[in-house]
Amino acid sequence: MEAAKQIMRQSGNLHQWVADYPSEDILMADMERHGGFVVEQEGRVVAYFAFLPSPDPTYDKIYEGAWLDDVQPYHVVHRIASYPDVHGIFAAIMDFCFAHDPNIRIDTHRDNSIMQHNLVKHGFAYCGIIYIASGDERLAYQRIAP
Repeated sequence: MEAAKQIMRQSGNLHQWVADYPSEDILMADMERHGGFVVEQEGRVVAYFAFLPSPDPTYDKIYEGAWLDDVQPYHVVHRIASYPDVHGIFAAIMDFCFAHDPNIRIDTHRDNSIMQHNLVKHGFAYCGIIYIASGDERLAYQRIAP
């Protein structure tokens, strides 16, 4: 998580994942829900992500837009974190996620240009704005694979 925070800071994203977020308690809660995953490369853990089933209350209301589909169940991807020296992590995570559910939602901070680039590159559509529990704004995306 610290490596991911460093990447964010270096890319100009100073306002996402501040202080102790994501905390150990949050990561443990992901795991208790069987939704916390690691990516390994040559026996080394190089990334973490959460892949959780709907409903997610954060996604109940969307502003200045609409979900591509607001009826079918979906999964959300949260807390993608990796070391800066590994590549292809986002693609590997998306391959895993879409193998389990064709309907994926994800959000990111307005300043997280790296994530926005990856989302568009991997076929996600920008859907609007959501607000997380703290009241902070996030850009919301969805992709429904054929």
